[in-house]
Amino acid sequence: MIIGVAKEIKRHEYRVGMTPAGAAELVQEGHRVLIEAGAGEGSGFTDAEYRQAGAAISGRAELFAAAELLVKVKEPLAGEYELLRAGQALFTYLHLAPNRPLTEQLLRHQVTAIGYETVAKDGALPLLVPMSEVAGRMAPLVGAFHLQRFAGGTGVLPTGVPGVPAGRALILGAGTVGAGAARTCVGLGMETVVLNRGVDRLQRLDGLYRGRLQTRVLNREVLVQELRNADLVVGAILVPGGRTPLLIERELLGSMKPGGVIVDVAIDQGGCAETSRPTTHDDPVYMVDGIIHYAVANMPGAFPRTSTLALTNATLPFVRELAARGIDGALAADPALAGALNTYRGAIAHRALAEALGEPYRSFHSSSGG
Repeated sequence: MIIGVAKEIKRHEYRVGMTPAGAAELVQEGHRVLIEAGAGEGSGFTDAEYRQAGAAISGRAELFAAAELLVKVKEPLAGEYELLRAGQALFTYLHLAPNRPLTEQLLRHQVTAIGYETVAKDGALPLLVPMSEVAGRMAPLVGAFHLQRFAGGTGVLPTGVPGVPAGRALILGAGTVGAGAARTCVGLGMETVVLNRGVDRLQRLDGLYRGRLQTRVLNREVLVQELRNADLVVGAILVPGGRTPLLIERELLGSMKPGGVIVDVAIDQGGCAETSRPTTHDDPVYMVDGIIHYAVANMPGAFPRTSTLALTNATLPFVRELAARGIDGALAADPALAGALNTYRGAIAHRALAEALGEPYRSFHSSSGG
């Protein structure tokens, strides 16, 4: 199979979809790997390293035209839409629920689009976990920076000092992002509260930290109570393939401390605050009603070396399977890949996505005749 790894064009996105070591494995298995010139530079991988691994360095147009399987990190942007072609498979983070224009383009071009974030196996999301771990651990750090008074924050030092309370962090969600954020917040010495609808994950965190954080079941009353005391709020709610529920309505911002910070890690799926909108690394924050919003849609891109290595570790087994079996063969054989299918032959093939967009759903098996 011809596998193409494109250079990311999202602003300040330095990750790449595959390391040289990953490319070498695919080449050894008999596949042709095309790497767009300069694709790995942001993560510290040179074209020479990819050539040494057996990959070919390609121009952008040539790569998109030749690749049967296109491997990326982020979703295609407008400048890439017309490079897509019918029958091509795309394997990347898609986050289509809040992105109708991209969904329509994938349908129009009849792209077989498989989303990293919707690959589910053994009750987990193995391709979302590594980037969620990075984003979760990052969130309190970027939030702490913006709590500084010159940045518009409350002026509360997250760690506190003897005789003065530490800052208070409120984490919405106890999945991978929430657990990562809790780890960093507790490590900083912050007063940390984690809210989650289910009790099981709260029990795990409670057992792990043994009184160093508080856990509460998420409901509106509890959320309103905790927002009043929070210096930092981390949005870490996920609905695989669907839109993140809006938990923080605009009217609730008035209950927060002026200069409080919301780090909405869930922004890829629409965000958990009504006032959240995607931002970029070079312009990461804005203020609404006195509350700082940080909503960078590709947070792990700030640490691309770590992120690319972690991502390839997780994605490579699935890329190898897609290449070895062929796209339709792998989708038919592996329920994890079939369940991650977002669009196929001009139809939406993921139920949660179809429901989020109010569009018809058609399963892979009915679309493929299997």
